[in-house]
Amino acid sequence: MPRFLTLIRIDEKNAPAEGPSPELQERMGKLLEEITKAGVMLDTAGLTPTSDGTRVTWEGGRLSVTDGPFTETKEVIGGYSISQCKDKAEAIEWTKRFLATHEDYWTITAEVRQIAEG
Repeated sequence: MPRFLTLIRIDEKNAPAEGPSPELQERMGKLLEEITKAGVMLDTAGLTPTSDGTRVTWEGGRLSVTDGPFTETKEVIGGYSISQCKDKAEAIEWTKRFLATHEDYWTITAEVRQIAEG
């Protein structure tokens, strides 16, 4: 069965400073438990803010290293999941359910991509 990487993109400037509400955490926990029991979820995690990150860039034959935060970036990757689904449509359905657990004031985009095998 194919594997899929889902990148969760958020706007750090508009995300609640206190993070996800307890109610959101509960809804997410229940859904993640369901996805895991269905044998779909292989791995998932949130990421620390860009202020804790570092970018390493190769350009023009030279390396550069830039510490966060990355103010020029509107959307950043806030988390990811790796799932094993029968097809892309199933991966998208799980992703839609995950996004729908969030309150209306969140702005989140998820990018679902199949992992190229071997």
